Amino acid sequence: MHGTEEPSDWIVRWSHLVPAGGTVLDLACGRGRNARWFAVRGHQVTGVDRDAEALSTLQGGVETVVADIENGPWPLAGRRFDAVVVTNYLWRPLFGAIAAAVAPGGLLLHETFAQGNETVGKPSRSDFLLGPGELLRAYADLRVVAFEDGFRDAPPRFVQRIAAVRPLDGHTPTRYLL
Repeated sequence: MHGTEEPSDWIVRWSHLVPAGGTVLDLACGRGRNARWFAVRGHQVTGVDRDAEALSTLQGGVETVVADIENGPWPLAGRRFDAVVVTNYLWRPLFGAIAAAVAPGGLLLHETFAQGNETVGKPSRSDFLLGPGELLRAYADLRVVAFEDGFRDAPPRFVQRIAAVRPLDGHTPTRYLL
């Protein structure tokens, strides 16, 4: 049943870095598997997607925003979040807006498909596959906490994923130190 999928293991792994009750943006969230994860844990969640029907499955404290973020204006101008979450989505022109949405001291969790995925399934077009180290370059102004780029076997896919923070006054908050 749609809407009951488990959250991304990457999101779960790093979700402890989001402050209790913090604001979370789940961008291109679809039916909101990651949005639900944070909402159940008491975070103030905003889910953005162009599919109003998918967003309609989100209830219980999740603000939903229907927006075509590829062809329309950025719907969250001026808003910043304690965490910005992006999974299985890539639209390179938004890298700057995504980074700008991370509040000082906030966390970015971005995970999507990488080159090599065309050998195991979809997506297979290069437009939707990250090149080596691309997330590191895209978010160079943020402090990297963790980065992975490689093959995952359940289900088979090539992914690249990053956990990064926007330093607070030039210093990484202590809650992010490993």
